[in-house]
Amino acid sequence: MNVAFACPRCEQSVRVEVPEGAAAIACPACGGTLSVPAGAFHDGRLERCLVCPSEELFIRKDFSQRLGVSIVVLGFAVSCVTWYLYLPYWTFGVLFATALIDVLLFFAVPNCLNCYRCDAQYRGLAGLDNHDHFNLETHERYRQQAIRLREAEAAAAKRSRQAAN
Repeated sequence: MNVAFACPRCEQSVRVEVPEGAAAIACPACGGTLSVPAGAFHDGRLERCLVCPSEELFIRKDFSQRLGVSIVVLGFAVSCVTWYLYLPYWTFGVLFATALIDVLLFFAVPNCLNCYRCDAQYRGLAGLDNHDHFNLETHERYRQQAIRLREAEAAAAKRSRQAAN
């Protein structure tokens, strides 16, 4: 299994091969180790993140969202030009070709597993499709929690600076 994550110690983005059943993950950037939480695997299925203790994981296509949106925007822009030039067959041809590219990529690109909390990405797992898809409510809960933690840290730093003066 291939794991891409931001090391909590050195904050470097790293990618490592982790054998199933490993007790620890070594960061190639700083040399630190992360212990794999107990119960991370159940019946050969990843049940919790190996980097953080979160049990909320989701599957998504292992494809760049920027590239996907760029393909759609390019198709739309070209179709606007052909529509402006009064070429309706070319316009619809471009739109259908863009949709066909999207469908082909959907079936050709494999899935990867992501963690909502730390955004670790897991590739090459068996039983990957048994996980849930992206849930906006869960994502928003983790996003808001991260914002509140940053605000609390900033407020604590401000209080410590004021106390030092």
